[in-house]
Amino acid sequence: MTEQNILQLRDLAEAGQVQFKERIVSKDDKYEIGCEMVAFSNSRGGRLIIGINDKSGEINALSYKELQETTNLLTNIASENVIPNVLIEVENTPVTGGAVVIATVPEGKNKPYHDNKGVIWVKNGADKRKVFDNSELAEMMSECGNFDPDEAAVPGATLDDLDADTIKLYLMSRFAPVFKGKHIDELNMKDYSLDQMAEFVITGTTIERLLKNLRFIRPDGKLTVAAMLLFGKYTQRWLPVMTAKCISFLGNSVGGTQFRDKMHDMEIEGNILHQFRTIMNFFTRNLRKVQVEKEFNSLGQLEIPYESLIEYTVNALVHRSLSIKAPIRIFIFDNRVEIHSPGALPNGLTVEDIKNGTSMPRNMFLFTNANYLLPYTGAGSGVRRALEYDPNAIFSNGVDQREITHSSNEFVITIPRNVDQVTNQGNLVPDTLTSEQVTNQPENNSNQPQDNLVTRKLTKKEQDIRNFCSVPRTAQEIMDRLGITNQSKNRKKYITSLIEIAVLERTIPDNPNDPNQKYRRKQ
Repeated sequence: MTEQNILQLRDLAEAGQVQFKERIVSKDDKYEIGCEMVAFSNSRGGRLIIGINDKSGEINALSYKELQETTNLLTNIASENVIPNVLIEVENTPVTGGAVVIATVPEGKNKPYHDNKGVIWVKNGADKRKVFDNSELAEMMSECGNFDPDEAAVPGATLDDLDADTIKLYLMSRFAPVFKGKHIDELNMKDYSLDQMAEFVITGTTIERLLKNLRFIRPDGKLTVAAMLLFGKYTQRWLPVMTAKCISFLGNSVGGTQFRDKMHDMEIEGNILHQFRTIMNFFTRNLRKVQVEKEFNSLGQLEIPYESLIEYTVNALVHRSLSIKAPIRIFIFDNRVEIHSPGALPNGLTVEDIKNGTSMPRNMFLFTNANYLLPYTGAGSGVRRALEYDPNAIFSNGVDQREITHSSNEFVITIPRNVDQVTNQGNLVPDTLTSEQVTNQPENNSNQPQDNLVTRKLTKKEQDIRNFCSVPRTAQEIMDRLGITNQSKNRKKYITSLIEIAVLERTIPDNPNDPNQKYRRKQ
């Protein structure tokens, strides 16, 4: 590094990866330098420049003797005041009147680091802060490979807490040639038990042994977090924050109290496949369709390309931090859509990296298995492909974006909407409506004539049934979901009525009364 480089860094003042210190003299100075090294090691690394006053920016060059003493002192601090110790690179750079010492501290590979008093520090802009939150510690350990949250145990959960149909869909996708050769598909998979399907994959095995082989069951016999996220019947019973909050606001403020649509927590409950389908349904019912062809009867296209929304939703579900206790948040405003994913980009990735197709998954085990249920390739092309469909999306990565007002530990995708287009198509609710009028619309009476789905809004219970049936369900399962008895009047009200408007369909359409009959979502 040259004197000109030093002056350029000095003129930029202290930042997140550069700290100045005029001299290291007292015991307090040594401790402070150790804390800075800890913070750099726990964050993205940085430089300490000794010989510049951190208040005035004035260069006060070190003498030859001071250079020798400071170089040795920095090395000792790195080995004694940082635990576990770190290897730093020390460089002396000539400046007018002497030289300054530059200590380069790399990002640590054995996080979390702490000082000799046991305090864990991380960078917080130009300053640093202490860490007390266990979830933040887990995130550090995950980044450097010391902890894999997707392979952690879910205490108390058993195979009975997993959804058999979702497991079957996964197996048929992962071992497609096997099941294709057996002529087994989504329609007739009900005819086979999980143990039978496991037998097709490996002769003489059971589903429990197969899931152990695939690492969904740990050696201690406990289900992993990944197994619960991918296959859970009621995932949120075990992992309550692994969910999403979806709100369509009236206006452009997250502090608004008027909503066009606010998804009930019950709607999103379920595994990742169910959450994906539910979120995509939320987009399609709250975003406008735009007429792009001249023919009056031609199908419209979603105002934000559907393919982009798929990529962004999959990324949020698969790459979110599993250590941070916060849900995915999806907000639709009049002028934009925001997708908030807990956790800033991992492993030092930048926004430019992901735009260029760099793929460094946070949850590697979940990532490598979710692609058998969700539509993505895992080749790092998702964001690039989404930007080809819609190049106007804006990415904000935690504290790297100083102008943002949202949480500093989340990744946010903002997609602009065409306000004039939205207004012209009547998506805006008149300002005279109250929040109660907007959010608490009366449910449709089941005795009213059944209209086509595109001409009436489903009740919250009907929406929940549709989402619940993302995988085939029996009538008893649907009634249990609603908490009502399995009687003919209830089946007619909540199942037959949805079949009539093409929301649900029978898995055995030719024999409606078949004892093995199930119902699945049609659209």
